[in-house]
Amino acid sequence: MAGAAAIAAVPACAAPRKDPAVTPPLPKTPPAGPSASASAAPSAPSSPAARSGPRPLFLGTYTSGDGGGKGIGVAAYDPATGEITGGGVVTGVENPSFLAVHPDGRTLYAVDEQTAGAVTAVRLPENEVLGSRSTGGAGPCHLSVHPSGRWLLSANYASGSVAVHPVGASGALGERTDLVAHTSPAPGPGQQGPHAHQFVTAPDGGHLLAVDLGTDTVYTYRLDETRGTLTEVSRARTRPGAGPRHLTFHPGGRYAYLADEVADTVTVCGYDPATGRLSVGEPQSTGTGGGTNYPAQLLVTPNGSYAFLANRGHDSLTRYAIEAGGARLRLLDTVPVGGDFPRHIALSPDGRLLFAANQRSGTVTVFEVDQESGGLRRTGEPFASPLAVCALPL
Repeated sequence: MAGAAAIAAVPACAAPRKDPAVTPPLPKTPPAGPSASASAAPSAPSSPAARSGPRPLFLGTYTSGDGGGKGIGVAAYDPATGEITGGGVVTGVENPSFLAVHPDGRTLYAVDEQTAGAVTAVRLPENEVLGSRSTGGAGPCHLSVHPSGRWLLSANYASGSVAVHPVGASGALGERTDLVAHTSPAPGPGQQGPHAHQFVTAPDGGHLLAVDLGTDTVYTYRLDETRGTLTEVSRARTRPGAGPRHLTFHPGGRYAYLADEVADTVTVCGYDPATGRLSVGEPQSTGTGGGTNYPAQLLVTPNGSYAFLANRGHDSLTRYAIEAGGARLRLLDTVPVGGDFPRHIALSPDGRLLFAANQRSGTVTVFEVDQESGGLRRTGEPFASPLAVCALPL
């Protein structure tokens, strides 16, 4: 999800590159080793009664830039009001710009977005760093956990490749089992090479999709769940110069939505679960007018009725109504995000709260989501978090 894909990226400019003038350069030092310190964090409640109390919130940041963080931010939020309270930091992870959690909720994973890219596992709730593994590429900016919980998928933005790591019983990562570089098609207009920005599992569980901003392509793979290797099965080309950054599926599993960072558009795509083939539709407006804007990420509400788009530059959230069973997005309006350069947005597990990580202002803003109308209402004051680029509420 960074200029190396968000959760993230490479905004458009004369020669599009990752978040111009706002993302610190990738350091030349290797990722930090497994030794680390961690502040205490709220544990994930295990009983229904406990869920009424504070919930964990983890924050991704850059550690190598001026005013950057010290590691993975640890906070808590009130699921009723959205109020965020500070907690601490998990140190020993360089540039943890994107975060994901294991399906069992016991392990947190972070990218180490730097030249010698790595991924790191953190045991919860102790916040114990279990160690890091090389991604085999530069600038990893996105990761996700396969629904089986046995494989970690990551995208190397700067080198345009995707990687697979095995996940052990403890949540720790094993050595990489595969690495696939996007060597074709040729880079799109203004791009110098491939830029893998996202790597996720489709709702059918049988296909993995890699969104590459540099080649204007979404690649579909099958994962050998015994060996952890990838086999490409199809490619979907967007318009030249679209710069696709982030893909989100409708809960029905037959449609997906692409945020096109360079073209400042969104695109509805059809999806065939049997083949993993994605069919790219026509571009649609982000509703942000004619100014400079870099769409970052799309979210879909759990009921499949509304979608939200984070706009960097316009500094807003675009609201769409989802119609025709997921086949159509209808632009409703844009809502000020209350921060500068919203790099990542996330819904709370129940879908009632939306968190926006605002990179330039170093804040996280929270919105209540109306379950009937899809309306957004800001709640509370922005929470300060240095170079906030990812918010992960559990």
